[in-house]
Amino acid sequence: MVHYKDLGLVNTREMFKKAIDGGYAIPAYNFNNMEQLQAIITACIDTQSPVILQVSRGARNYANQTLLRYMAEGALRIVNDSGKPVPVALHLDHGDSYELCVSCIESGFSSVMIDGSSLPYEENTALTRKVTDYAHKHDVTVEGELGILAGIEEEVSSEVSHYTDPDDVEDFVKRTNVDSLAISIGTSHGAYKFKPGEKIPPLEFDILKEIENRITGFPIVLHGSSSVLQEYVGMINQYGGKMEGAVGVPEDQLREAAKSAVCKINIDSRSEEH
Repeated sequence: MVHYKDLGLVNTREMFKKAIDGGYAIPAYNFNNMEQLQAIITACIDTQSPVILQVSRGARNYANQTLLRYMAEGALRIVNDSGKPVPVALHLDHGDSYELCVSCIESGFSSVMIDGSSLPYEENTALTRKVTDYAHKHDVTVEGELGILAGIEEEVSSEVSHYTDPDDVEDFVKRTNVDSLAISIGTSHGAYKFKPGEKIPPLEFDILKEIENRITGFPIVLHGSSSVLQEYVGMINQYGGKMEGAVGVPEDQLREAAKSAVCKINIDSRSEEH
């Protein structure tokens, strides 16, 4: 077994505490190849931002789990050699089984997500608790999920959102012992979150506020939160990309969410998805 501390990684526990106290959110970027990882690390060094590097099940299958781990280890070496080191966590995004989470923990991940949101509530609770029981033995942090986001991200897909029920969150967090909770309040997977030209509906801040009231100070995660800035969409299309009509979550809404207990914002938009 490779422990994340031997690689120089950190888990998300202290990251999230500082983010909540400071009123900001930490970017969590999915990567699939060297070029994406270079861009992420360079930007986070330049801006002195802590960063969560995320690997999905699909990325592990595509790029090989061993290669991805060593890429992350190499990125961490670049961070530490920069003279301006920042905290780096390596996280499994949308883990769909206990076995996958265990495999990632044993190969050096410092954080894992177990996504049982599509399961009945009791099954989601039991699966999430099983993962946290194992992960916490190795000081690895765990993200759970309640609610379902619309859109497509690899095998994770839904035509409509099912907002997180605030009545469930306190029970879920207590029974599963998770370290953070991904919720659904109107973000969505993919680069095509809204129709071009339409008025973008605000996130459901009332639901977020009620969830915070139920689990005060507990770390909240927003998936499907890529901004998809239009200036970059235009640049991509100009040089041969195909992202016509790509629209993301407005930055001002994400900044507003980050003033609350939202301390992790997931970013994973790629033109080859569509």
